[in-house]
Amino acid sequence: MTTGEKIKRVRVFRGLTQRDLGLKLGYEERNADVRVAQYESGYRSPRKETLVKIASVLNFNHVHLTGLTPGCPEEICIAFLWLEEENKNVFHLFELEENPEHTSAPLEKAAILPYNTETPITQNPIGLWIDHDSINRFLKEWVLRKKQLKSNEISEAEYFEWKINWPNKRF
Repeated sequence: MTTGEKIKRVRVFRGLTQRDLGLKLGYEERNADVRVAQYESGYRSPRKETLVKIASVLNFNHVHLTGLTPGCPEEICIAFLWLEEENKNVFHLFELEENPEHTSAPLEKAAILPYNTETPITQNPIGLWIDHDSINRFLKEWVLRKKQLKSNEISEAEYFEWKINWPNKRF
């Protein structure tokens, strides 16, 4: 979702018109709505200070517009949250519980909690099922590469090579 789309989504959620937001940002009455429309359409890119002010006026965290360090966990979480805004019901969360004795689900549908003696699990991890074809293809490929690395089918260098060249043309 683009910055402009995020601004529009929150503005509409807050019940403001483009004109209302523009006036609250201090733009002149004659062009307040035009300026906001330009931001929302992507015709103009607001400076960071303006993005912070927009977030303040709309009462939400400016990092959703200004970003964080690319690739940091919070940035990835924010990306997931906005992806869900674009694709409702794409994320399905569940808590994994260790239950070695019984599961009512058929084996092919049961979530399997991997046990790793090197890293004891101190809390139940959260599972994430994403109903999005391209993300699921990526996650399946990532699981495959991790398994290949663990079983020494590929080296650390080959694994890193896969990561830095993803996505490949077939994706």
